[in-house]
Amino acid sequence: MPAMTAISAIFVYTHANMIRHTFLCLVFTACALTTHAQCCPEKPQTAKRQILWQKLQEELRGVDGHLDGVLALAVKDLTSSEEFFIHPDEIMPQASSIKIAVLAELYRQAQQGKLKLTEEYIVRTEDLVTGSDIMQGLTPGVTRLTLRDLATMMVAVSDNSATNVLIGRVGMENVNTMLESQGLHATRLRRKMMDLKAASEGRENVATPREMMLLLENLYRGKVLNKQMTEDFFNLLSVHKESYIPRNLPEDLKVANKPGELEGVRNDSGIVFTGKRPYIISVMTTYLRRERDGGEAITKISDAAYQMFDRLSRASELGRVVSPHDTGNP
Repeated sequence: MPAMTAISAIFVYTHANMIRHTFLCLVFTACALTTHAQCCPEKPQTAKRQILWQKLQEELRGVDGHLDGVLALAVKDLTSSEEFFIHPDEIMPQASSIKIAVLAELYRQAQQGKLKLTEEYIVRTEDLVTGSDIMQGLTPGVTRLTLRDLATMMVAVSDNSATNVLIGRVGMENVNTMLESQGLHATRLRRKMMDLKAASEGRENVATPREMMLLLENLYRGKVLNKQMTEDFFNLLSVHKESYIPRNLPEDLKVANKPGELEGVRNDSGIVFTGKRPYIISVMTTYLRRERDGGEAITKISDAAYQMFDRLSRASELGRVVSPHDTGNP
């Protein structure tokens, strides 16, 4: 019996040591995992990116707060799908920015075979309206243009006569049907360009920043046009033009946008193809005391957005920019 008692005691002692050793190992492992999680998170840039986003939002709100007028905007990172809005669902007059929708329907009908972008149009005197710097200089009855030529004039110099010819060709209701099919219930083409009678009756071309953002995103992601048509659409929308979004951005940067101007109104919406970080920006202003202030506000917002997205595009996950020549200050 004494021998068995001694053996039992040894067994109990050994078993207790094993339990204690196992417990200490588990504690050590847990501590190591916790330390590792705190040191090296799985997505180290997420928190840093949120800080940049917060600072951008503060800056954009500051621009809004200093504008003597009403401002609404939408900004979307097409890589992460992060968004920022100010009054995104306010219905705003579009001026020439609505021409993005006209261009989309033109390309959609070309894709469906209902028309050809190479289809010719002969300039007619009855089609000419004010705000047509190119069309009014052409010879009626003689000058021939393709529908794509007209689209280029509509985008590059915002030629109103070219726009009206295209609206007549694709059909106003077809433009609105296309918008509705994309889930855009507030964006509408209600009149041709320079139809002051329609405008005075309240038939204004309208959209919201959120819906213009959604239209551009759907186009970008191939939900409206096939790959070839999408590429040509954005190439045409990227032709050089006097506008607010790209005003201070690098000259070689691709910006597919369309501004709009009316009395008391300044707008600009488009996609900025910033390296690995393309983004949508749509800024609309109305009730402006000074139209120039509206344009300057859009430019400030665009500059601030670009500064952030450019850094995100060029930086590593930790925020380090690696260039052939280190541009950092010593």
